[in-house]
Amino acid sequence: MKHKNEKGFALILSLVLLMVMSLMGGALIVISSTDHQSNNSSDEYQQAFYVAETALLEAEKSIINNMMGPWVNVDTAFTDVPTGMTEGEKEEWDSMVENITNAAVGGLARNTDKRDLPTNLIAATVTPCFNSFRNIARTGFLVTEHQVNKNFGTLIQAVFTDANLDDLAKPEDIVREKVYMERFRYEYFITNIGPAEYRGAGSSLKKTSTNVQTSGTAYKIHGCGYMMPRETPLSEFEDPDILVPLETVVVLSN
Repeated sequence: MKHKNEKGFALILSLVLLMVMSLMGGALIVISSTDHQSNNSSDEYQQAFYVAETALLEAEKSIINNMMGPWVNVDTAFTDVPTGMTEGEKEEWDSMVENITNAAVGGLARNTDKRDLPTNLIAATVTPCFNSFRNIARTGFLVTEHQVNKNFGTLIQAVFTDANLDDLAKPEDIVREKVYMERFRYEYFITNIGPAEYRGAGSSLKKTSTNVQTSGTAYKIHGCGYMMPRETPLSEFEDPDILVPLETVVVLSN
């Protein structure tokens, strides 16, 4: 009875199994790396989305400041008294300053003499954010305000100067996070879209009652969150890695 020569079979089988396991290991590494990159991209998009929401909030604050009057420091805002006023104008000035000072809290008060409901007088700047809204008529488009390339890192600067951070992170980690957050920018522009019904509500109203008036003014806010490439100068914003556009409408009582 003849026996087949099987010398070297175990070596060949080992090499085949090693090659298969190597291919499987490489595939797992590629899949893991792809998932990691996908998660990073998803996180960066989510952060840009939050920055876009910040743009809408900053725009709403601007509208409210115009409507109610800007915040002023009463200790420094009225040190320069206008010259050449008549006696009547001087009395009006003193009365205004007294009213604002009496309403101050912590040295801050709203200058109600500067109240305004802005109208569309400014030509919008053409930016990546502006171009991302396809429903805007480009010709003759006017806005009440257009803030461009606002740095999100600057907006939250106080976070990085909090002494409590020293107990939570290393100084180099704080610096790295600060640089990272400066890659995020925001932009907004506001349009007065005309009269609108204003509906008020509150705990003092009965459940069956309403408080509706038609003397409201509606503003449409377009806002964007940007994430810029690494080492992009703060003055540049034309070529973002990520851009998230959002819009909303707010109605204020006149």
